[in-house]
Amino acid sequence: MQLETYISDLLYRYECVTIPEFGAFLTQRASATIEDGTNTFYPPKKTVSFNEQIQKNDGLLAHYIADVEKIPFEVANEKIAKRVNTIKSYLTQGETVTFKNIGDIVFNSEGNILFEPNYQLNYLTDSFGLTQFVSPAVSREVYKQNVEAIEKVIPLTITPEKRKSRPYLKYAAVGLIALSLGGLVSSKYYIDQIEQHNQIARKVATQQLDAKIQQATFNLNTLPAITLNVTKQSGNYHVVAGAFRVEDNCAQIIEELKAKGFNARSIGVNKYGLNEVVYGSYETGEEALTVLREVRKTQNEDAWLLVKDLDLVVAE
Repeated sequence: MQLETYISDLLYRYECVTIPEFGAFLTQRASATIEDGTNTFYPPKKTVSFNEQIQKNDGLLAHYIADVEKIPFEVANEKIAKRVNTIKSYLTQGETVTFKNIGDIVFNSEGNILFEPNYQLNYLTDSFGLTQFVSPAVSREVYKQNVEAIEKVIPLTITPEKRKSRPYLKYAAVGLIALSLGGLVSSKYYIDQIEQHNQIARKVATQQLDAKIQQATFNLNTLPAITLNVTKQSGNYHVVAGAFRVEDNCAQIIEELKAKGFNARSIGVNKYGLNEVVYGSYETGEEALTVLREVRKTQNEDAWLLVKDLDLVVAE
């Protein structure tokens, strides 16, 4: 049994996933960060930690395994206990146990568990599609300081004596004011002419449109019949491609997935206000897991499995 696969699926939706008689994986939301030394920007994420003090069976993991594998709840608990015994055996022998996409666990010299998280997978669905990137350093110039330094060397002033020796500056100023006033008057006149022309054009267009609407007649008997064959998808097991806040992005992803042969669609908005897109919906967990493994191998290693009864969601 690939226990880490089931734990990884649950970490997308829950903040605590407990392995009975072993410990619990905890997630906590972390804001976006910037590394000043390398100018690297990191998106928001869920940080994963491990607490060996939390060992009480809350039934979450066992119920999920039972639903996916179609086995009784008691059998799922037995499989978890067997896997835990194997993990403890490896740890007591000094080996490191790796939970894929989650992290590594090992015993220290005092017999306590040490956990090293794996940062390659982001369990925060709000950050789906976001990756880290490096921005070039921004060079800033302090222009005010440069200007002050220049003014100390070359004073930019005009003395009364210099104004007397340059009488043409007075006439140039008068001419500039006259040109400015003339430009304002002509500009206002030009704007008024354009607005008047636009009003006339709008009035003519409205009259023509009213005339065409009054003359138009429709004969519904001549319209061709159209038959639509609609296949409704069903099943409570959904292989999720991603969650998007913008509906246009959602539609684009659906078109791309359909072009690749998937029966993609949107299954609505989740509790975080994001539009969820799935590769397809399936009747059995076994069928959904087969598709999920293939998708992760060939298309998108960040895809996950969602178990939800969409009919119940609509009824609510």
